[in-house]
Amino acid sequence: MSGVDQRTVAVYGASGHTGRFVVAELVERGFAPVSVGRDASRLPGPEVRVAPVDDPAALDRAFTGVDAVINCAGPFADTAGPVIAAAGRASVPYVDVAAEIEANADTFAREATTPVIPAMAFFGGLGDLLVTAAMGDWTTADEAHIAYGLSGWRPTEGTRRAGAVSRERRGGKRVRFTGGRLDYHDDAMPVLDWPFPSGPRPVYGEFSMADVVTVPSHLPIPEVRTYMTTDAAGDLAAPDTPAPTGRTDQTFVVDVVVRAGDQERRITARGQDIYAVSAPLAVEAVDRVLTGRIKTSGVASAGAAFDAADFLRALAPRITLG
Repeated sequence: MSGVDQRTVAVYGASGHTGRFVVAELVERGFAPVSVGRDASRLPGPEVRVAPVDDPAALDRAFTGVDAVINCAGPFADTAGPVIAAAGRASVPYVDVAAEIEANADTFAREATTPVIPAMAFFGGLGDLLVTAAMGDWTTADEAHIAYGLSGWRPTEGTRRAGAVSRERRGGKRVRFTGGRLDYHDDAMPVLDWPFPSGPRPVYGEFSMADVVTVPSHLPIPEVRTYMTTDAAGDLAAPDTPAPTGRTDQTFVVDVVVRAGDQERRITARGQDIYAVSAPLAVEAVDRVLTGRIKTSGVASAGAAFDAADFLRALAPRITLG
């Protein structure tokens, strides 16, 4: 590792919407970011390295001398494997912000000798941390429910591309985690009211996000269900919803309930801009890995790798609990 005040982190896909937030967060926290991608003219920051994802030698050159890699380039079905392999050859930890269910499942199936933390973002990482914190001293639960209350959703181009790849991989089917496994099916999404702390809102049930992979990767919970407010899901589905530019005024609440028998535990997180808030999640993960505050080796989710309650407290004021 380089000097403590000059830790160098390669950001693959630094020119993308989330990638730029990650680069800015690294600078704010005293890291030295290295922007990596296909097109040097689009990459931010003083140090830029060009590396197509299908060029292992270029990736090796791009990751030479860095302390860690954050992958922000989707679709992660295409980028996660090659970038994880290159980080492994460089013997440095890897973090990504993947929200794709199948891409994350592929990552958890890998073997790695260096830390690999997938889905370290709003979808996947935050929900996993919240479920883990809510569990507390429980070692198992019957159900985990993660409800997303977004004020609206302006999906990025990357989100739309990743969604298209996921739909193609599933053959148009939907996916849920039930009975301790991923289940692909053709059932319609149920609509129900979720009792958010501020009041009930209509949500789509079984609106599955990366949490259905991250949570079961380390917690023996046979039913993991995620929900999305119907208006936000409508924004995502509409082809003419504009993409975000910079930080937006979008707000979110993530309401988590875990149940074991007749007992229930609940935790709620609030914040602004689901893409912008992925940056402190990913950078905090890198900081903890590089300073030895990690409980695992190899591939692990956020909740397994870190002290979940302490990690969530460190995200204030970008994410507030209660």
